[in-house]
Amino acid sequence: MVLDTGGPALSALLCEPAAAPRALIVAVHGGGMRAGYFHGQARPDLSLLRLGARLGYSVLAVDRPGYGRSAAALPGGLPVAEQTPLLRAALAGFARRHPVGAGVLLLAHSFGGKLALSLAAQAEGGDRLLGVDVSGCGRRYAPDAEDDVRHGRPGGRRRHWGPLRLYPPGTFRDGAGMMTPMPAQEMADLASWPRLFAAIAPRVRVPVRVTFAEHELWWRHEDSELAALAAAFTACPRVLLERQEGAGHNISLGWAARAYHLRALAFLEECLPPGAAAHGGAGS
Repeated sequence: MVLDTGGPALSALLCEPAAAPRALIVAVHGGGMRAGYFHGQARPDLSLLRLGARLGYSVLAVDRPGYGRSAAALPGGLPVAEQTPLLRAALAGFARRHPVGAGVLLLAHSFGGKLALSLAAQAEGGDRLLGVDVSGCGRRYAPDAEDDVRHGRPGGRRRHWGPLRLYPPGTFRDGAGMMTPMPAQEMADLASWPRLFAAIAPRVRVPVRVTFAEHELWWRHEDSELAALAAAFTACPRVLLERQEGAGHNISLGWAARAYHLRALAFLEECLPPGAAAHGGAGS
């Protein structure tokens, strides 16, 4: 489907439950991917879109500004700060035309986690934001991570995927259409993230869950770093830090995708207001 932003239109994938949705999950992909990251074709049972709809949620996976339909209008992409108002406008327009149940969970990966946290930092009551679930996005990069990607070093591929045994056969063949070069302005924006994180984390006022894969090589995630990351969310009512066993950076395309998605949906259940779980959705 197409989302209106008042500027460049964004493309998206939408999967809705048979009954009225209990809530809306907005899935935000990482750098060099597209919305199909959350709808992996190698194994249908690993798709977040299918799983969410079966459990009574609408799932909207958005092509971020500079990807999909908006790539022609934004060939260089945009930095996080400029993507934020476009996504916010797109979601407001979607909510005017589609039911969102009890509210919205932002579920984001990698560079998309930066956008989700930036959006959460600016959220107001009318946005009906329930929480933020982020994977593959931390506070500080692992040593040499930026340079590996910026200069196209072989280590960049290893950081993105980890051991290939973590992914079902056919992942790279069937997923070719969801992979695309990272826009230049996103690449240039990499270095600014630690500073931007420090500015936006204290402004997030909803529960946050952050997951690092067992084979995460992009980010620092030793215990002391995780403690500092959690401490940065000074206004959050709840911060959860988790590790996903048997996963590489691209968790939602691997064998561990279903386990990760189920944990994310359990987190959403805990974010729902009292009584919301009793209304609408499959099997209610």
